[in-house]
Amino acid sequence: MNKDNFKKEIRLSGNGGQGLITAGIILARAAVLDELIVTQTQSYGPESRGGSSRADVIVSNEEFFYPEAVNFDVLISLSQEACDKYSNALKPDGILIVDSTFVKSVALMDSTIYEFPFTNIAMEKLGSILPTNIMSLGFLVRKTMVVSEKSLKAALKNSVRSQFYEMNLKALKIGFKLATEDE
Repeated sequence: MNKDNFKKEIRLSGNGGQGLITAGIILARAAVLDELIVTQTQSYGPESRGGSSRADVIVSNEEFFYPEAVNFDVLISLSQEACDKYSNALKPDGILIVDSTFVKSVALMDSTIYEFPFTNIAMEKLGSILPTNIMSLGFLVRKTMVVSEKSLKAALKNSVRSQFYEMNLKALKIGFKLATEDE
């Protein structure tokens, strides 16, 4: 990808068990496949399921010196708590992507805001809420082009168990389609 001097700080946030750390790892692996410079960090609450969870990914084509995301270009929030907690660190010209299945209130801000019921769509189209993380990741990548879709698909294939790959690939494609339809 030809991207002159770019650096994107991305936070994927929600509740434990929503697969956000996995999504962050997949995004970071896709960046590596695109031969970009990347860091990926993660944090989750005391409970692995139900507590707050986040994965941060910084993607750049130039060297950077602080590995933690602090001022986000993109924020995905799959829970109201995560949206409330992290939206204040989103850059004014940033992108906020929320799962309107759970996020019912978004603060007024200058950022571009996308609200989709990702969890409901996953249940309706795939019969499971599990690939919601991958669907929202596909949406993010199509909207930002931070990594190539080819690398994202390859990273997905190398990151999920083979029995779940097809369902996650379908979720990724649904995310791409939602982002395209919204243009």
